[in-house]
Amino acid sequence: MEDQHSSPELFLFLASTVHDMKNSISVVSGTLESLLAAEQAKPVPQADPAYLQMAQMLYQTKRLNDNLIQLLALYKEVGKPGYPFDVQPQLVSQVVEQVVGQEKILLASKGIGLEIACPPELIWTLDEDLIIGVLAHAINNAIRYTKDTIRLSVRQVGALLELRVEDNGDGYSQALLDAGSAAMDGKAAGVDFSTNSTGLGLYFSSVVAKMHKHRGSSGSIALENGGALGGGCFIVRLP
Repeated sequence: MEDQHSSPELFLFLASTVHDMKNSISVVSGTLESLLAAEQAKPVPQADPAYLQMAQMLYQTKRLNDNLIQLLALYKEVGKPGYPFDVQPQLVSQVVEQVVGQEKILLASKGIGLEIACPPELIWTLDEDLIIGVLAHAINNAIRYTKDTIRLSVRQVGALLELRVEDNGDGYSQALLDAGSAAMDGKAAGVDFSTNSTGLGLYFSSVVAKMHKHRGSSGSIALENGGALGGGCFIVRLP
């Protein structure tokens, strides 16, 4: 007898439900972004308590939307083999521009500066949607750790494309550094109730990185401390 808990119909139902939730959250997020953009046009919007509350609401909705996108992507990769992995040559600076466009209102609402360093003509073969998802998640995560600045940088290092999201906070804890290593080993970290972290983001990022392959090499992620701003560094390397 087929195990009803692993039936394709159940996977499809869960994926459809997650997709519907993501769409609803996107509507809420878009509304908050419009309200915040209007408030940012006013003198000293940060002085309004309602503005600060909306900024926090936008941050939380983006975190939730991140998680839903990650669940859908992992479902497509793990629960539905054969999902088309859309790898195409991309102008990396345009990928970065899309990430910045998604995050600029949230960062401005929290008074966080975003530094960008990306060669304008660099082209790389990658899945645009998945890499945008990885970088957006990394920026949303860095908001929790930074003092006031996040840096998104891109460079070619030998045969690899290196994308870095760095902050000027106090750096990652050893537990989080260990979680980054575990994710590359194919293990999702457990739930940390002190930080409301499920480890899903790191696992998702590692899966996306490893899906990128070229001439026997696979992509990878890493967490470290230091970097250009002296805080935490999230790194994606793609062959």
